[in-house]
Amino acid sequence: MQSLMLRDDQLRSPEEQPRPDRPRSDCPVLLSQRLVLRAPHIEDIDALAHLANNAAIATMVARMPHPYTAKDAADFVRRTNIGEIGKCVYAITKADNGEFLGCCAMEPNPVDDTILELGYWLGEPYWNRGYATEAAHALIDMAFRTREWVSRIDARCRVTNIASRRVIQKSGFQFQGTGMVGNLAMGGTVPVEWYRLDRKTWLSLKSWGEMR
Repeated sequence: MQSLMLRDDQLRSPEEQPRPDRPRSDCPVLLSQRLVLRAPHIEDIDALAHLANNAAIATMVARMPHPYTAKDAADFVRRTNIGEIGKCVYAITKADNGEFLGCCAMEPNPVDDTILELGYWLGEPYWNRGYATEAAHALIDMAFRTREWVSRIDARCRVTNIASRRVIQKSGFQFQGTGMVGNLAMGGTVPVEWYRLDRKTWLSLKSWGEMR
C-alpha cells in the first residue's frame, strides 16, 4: 500500500526546498493499537534501504529513486531530522518489537497553510494488514487535534493504486478530481486521483472504527 507522498512541486533539489518554520518537536511520537510513529533513526537505515529498494513502491511515490541504496536511506534520515524534508515525516514501526515498516508524512501545502497533504508507504511484506490505514488515522487525528489552523487534508494516489485508494477512502477522504504528478523513478509524470478530508467531516466521524 503506497500513496504519493510528495507533489510535483516538491521534486526540487534540497537547495531549492523551503526551510521549515516549525521545529521537529511539533511532531510528537504517535501511538496506535499496533504501531508507534516516530522520527526516523539511524538504526532504521538498513531496513529502510531494503524495503524501499522496490520498484513496486518507487513507481507509486513521487521522489523515491530506484534503485534505492543505503546511501539514499542515510541521506533521507539525515535530511528528515534536520528539517530539509517536510514538516512531519515519521517512521512507521511495530509497537511490540520496534520493527521498521515504512514511512508516513504530513506535508504543508506550498500555497495555503490551512491545507496539509497525507502520504505514506509500506514495505511490501507488510501490505494488506491494515497498517497503512492505522498509520493514516493516527496522523490525521494528530493533525486536526493539534493544528487548529488546519481546515483540510489532501491525499493523492496513482489511478492504478487500488490498495492506496482503499486506505484513503477508509480514512474518510472524498474524491475531488484527477491530475498529473512527477515520478522520479519513472522519469516522467503519472496520472493521480486527488482526495480531500475537511475538519467538519473528521469531527462528524464518531470513531475510526465506523469506517473499517
